[in-house]
Amino acid sequence: MTPSLIIRFTVDSVLDNQPVQAPGFVIRFIESMGGTTVLSRNIWICSITVVTAQALNGVFAFIRGKCTATGSANIARHLKDTLYDHLQHMPYNYHVKAQTGDLIQRCTSDVETVRRFLDGQMVEMFRTIFIVTFSMIIMSNINGFLTLMSLLLIPFIFLFSFFYFKKIRAAFTLVDEKEGELQAALQENLSGVRVVRAFGRERYEVDKFENKSSQFRDLNLKLIGHMAKFWGLSDGLCFVQVGIVLMLGIYLVTKGELSLGSLIVFYTYVSMFVFPLRQLARVLSDMGRMGVSMGRIYEIINTPAETDTPGAQAYPLAGDIVFNNVSFGYDKDKPVLNKLSFTIKQGETIAILGGTGSGKSTIMHLLLRLYDYTDGSITINGHELRDVEKNHLRSHVGMVLQEPFLYSKTIEENLLMARHDATHDDIVTATRTAAVHEVIEEFESRYDTLVGEKGVTLSGGQKQRVAIARTLLRDSDVLIFDDSLSAVDTETDAKIRFALKQRRKGVTTFIISQRITTLMQADRIFVIENGSLADSGTHDELLSREGLYKRVWNIQNMLEDEFESEVTA
Repeated sequence: MTPSLIIRFTVDSVLDNQPVQAPGFVIRFIESMGGTTVLSRNIWICSITVVTAQALNGVFAFIRGKCTATGSANIARHLKDTLYDHLQHMPYNYHVKAQTGDLIQRCTSDVETVRRFLDGQMVEMFRTIFIVTFSMIIMSNINGFLTLMSLLLIPFIFLFSFFYFKKIRAAFTLVDEKEGELQAALQENLSGVRVVRAFGRERYEVDKFENKSSQFRDLNLKLIGHMAKFWGLSDGLCFVQVGIVLMLGIYLVTKGELSLGSLIVFYTYVSMFVFPLRQLARVLSDMGRMGVSMGRIYEIINTPAETDTPGAQAYPLAGDIVFNNVSFGYDKDKPVLNKLSFTIKQGETIAILGGTGSGKSTIMHLLLRLYDYTDGSITINGHELRDVEKNHLRSHVGMVLQEPFLYSKTIEENLLMARHDATHDDIVTATRTAAVHEVIEEFESRYDTLVGEKGVTLSGGQKQRVAIARTLLRDSDVLIFDDSLSAVDTETDAKIRFALKQRRKGVTTFIISQRITTLMQADRIFVIENGSLADSGTHDELLSREGLYKRVWNIQNMLEDEFESEVTA
């Protein structure tokens, strides 16, 4: 903005010998240099001043851009770190109900929307307001009538831009949603590529992706068409406004009511603020999108994190486990456990059998305090479970799930996640117990073998055994195997259970399974039906009584006999 004022001074006062119109300190500075007479003989000084002012504008623009980029990037990083940290401490129930894709979008796309607004649009908004305000002050001091004429079409340009962007906001939303669908289809296909290959569905998946890609392209082209209309029409209005100022200014110059230098200032300033003003309307419209993104972000942040019961402590957990009239339901009207009571001695191996939805896994969820029981009491080593710090509890209760999760790292790195200070001998001991050491040694890179995403390069049984070894690597007072031996053969199952029995040393162990051969060697077997303990005892004791356990035993034996007869036939 300053270069145009210098050009005005050069044209009007230096070249045309008109009185200097500037603040007092500027006039005194010019006089100290010898006045306009000296400058007219050394016009190069004015040229260098213009170039210097323009260079300083560039320097300050660079500094402004760097500061805003750094600031917005730091804010985005802080938001992402805050979201990630908060998600780590959210209740288990929240993650069960939340959609992973939605959480990822909030932590990435929504944060990026906020960053872009802070980096460019918000700064542009304040810059435009400053330019308009400064220009109005300078222009009104030069010629009030021409200043009013400079604002003649501004309200129309602004309102046209604002309502236009408000109208096509739905088009922006459709493009964003369709892009999300496109990414989801790609992610789903890559995650399930083995299923696609197994069923020969490559052509179908390609056609599906091409269809979504075409829809995304069509919506994008439609949006580009809308934007082309807007920029064309708004450019026309802006050029009309500049043309009005230029024609009126030329008329006033010919009548002697405006100097040529002042016309240059008006032309420069109007061109400078009229185009950003239409962009300001889009900024105000996009502010709504940023507000939506911030709302989605703070919807996560404002959700209460998981907390401990006041006064909870890190009690020793090596002891008996007692369930006393425990009731619980994921929905208040649908109880899963109903006054469940039992006592488990330290070091016992307890097997649990039950139908789907009977409450087997729920018992383990309560034991880990992933959910809190509503009625009754659960104690470990004489301490009420609610009075035990959750992190301490979970660090001393090892759990292996039916569908274990492995990271895209080496086998050793996956194992070390349980205990970072474990030696290679510790790792080998754990993998031998899980009957997977010999399998790993057969790999070309052994323990440095890279496991694909979600352990895709390993078989189901290998993944389960690596997950078991990872849990065994950490010394736990309680071990839980939630149907985590289902993908291994009967022989390997027996080896793992025998090795666990040899090394358990006072560790209480829970084994949940539908396979009787997995359960039969346990110290006691619990039969869960409708959320209650229907029966308990050893394998022989349960076979001596009519009930679910005996029925399952008979069915599995019958199926095994039929299979053997078909093989030998």
